[in-house]
Amino acid sequence: MVIYLDNAATTWPKPKSVTEAMMECMELYGANPGRGGHRMSVQASRILFETRVNLAKLFHIQNPNDIAFALNTTAALNLAIRGFVKKGDHVILTSVEHNSVRRPIEYLRRTMGVQITYVNADKQGNVTPKQVEEALRPNTSLVVVNHSSNLLGTILPVGEIGEVCRKHHVKLLVDAAQSAGTILIDVEAMSIDMLAFPGHKGLLGPQGTGGLYVHPSIELEPFMLGGTGSQSESIEQPSIRPDKYESGTQNTVGIAGLNAGLKYIQNEGVQNIHNKEWLLTQRLLEGLERIDKVRTYGPPPGMNRTAIVAFNIQGIDSARVAYMLDRHYDIAVRAGYHCTPLAHETAGTSELGAVRASPGYFTTDDEIDALIAAVQEISRHI
Repeated sequence: MVIYLDNAATTWPKPKSVTEAMMECMELYGANPGRGGHRMSVQASRILFETRVNLAKLFHIQNPNDIAFALNTTAALNLAIRGFVKKGDHVILTSVEHNSVRRPIEYLRRTMGVQITYVNADKQGNVTPKQVEEALRPNTSLVVVNHSSNLLGTILPVGEIGEVCRKHHVKLLVDAAQSAGTILIDVEAMSIDMLAFPGHKGLLGPQGTGGLYVHPSIELEPFMLGGTGSQSESIEQPSIRPDKYESGTQNTVGIAGLNAGLKYIQNEGVQNIHNKEWLLTQRLLEGLERIDKVRTYGPPPGMNRTAIVAFNIQGIDSARVAYMLDRHYDIAVRAGYHCTPLAHETAGTSELGAVRASPGYFTTDDEIDALIAAVQEISRHI
């Protein structure tokens, strides 16, 4: 049996209820939502709305219709960035952002002359609200930050950054790829204007699910135009939410699974999930740091972070380590650059990449200990 420690990419296994909800959808009401008046179509529509309601409860969103479903966080971020940023705007990012943020904004720099400032994080991935405030310009329209680095596990002070943005009338977009479902998020209390999130990670749903919360004061240019099942007589895209941002048939089966994942999280409690994952992460960090040839990155033991531990073994390529863990120890981790070269520049691992182990809610202490023992054995034979 494989020891799965790649939950930062996709959580696995999923709760049994997720699989059951998806099978029920396929077998009983697998019709198009919002495209018909028959009972199967109505039931499909209901499951989409119920999922929006549960997402709204989780993130403290007042109107569930301000949530648009997307294929993943990347699609949600592209909708937010390319739908909001205009020619002549200035955008602030951090030096630990994922390519899903960096690439679309750099594209707008090349094609529209958008100005960009990268706020430099320290080697552990920390950014202060003061740094963000000092980077503001008269034409700053948007600040984009990840809630937690997918390389370093650092948790940024989103609420305090949100206060800075609100004070200066600048919008805040948060990439919650590594925090949704495992860290408490309150879009109102944290002054978050847009929140991009995945369904397949901390929310315990299947791949191909995710979404974007858009504050009611913001109107984005739709990323896609087409069939919405509403206002079909009009040549224009509907202006009502969420239809404006959801052209085409939605992933009803996946969203049914996501809804089951949300219910599981509500039952377990986000803080309880975070606490368990934090203890597993501390166990892993402390074990790895006892090995002479191993170096870990991100916040040190004892500091708050998400369940992500990046490390290297001196004298061996990170991809080789991951290969050996997979083939010889049946341990699944990820190695390389994790789609975040900026964070590697920040951490000083641009030449090396890093092995990333990411426990999940269903990881056990024994599995953590097995990884520590395997890394120790590999380091002895270099």
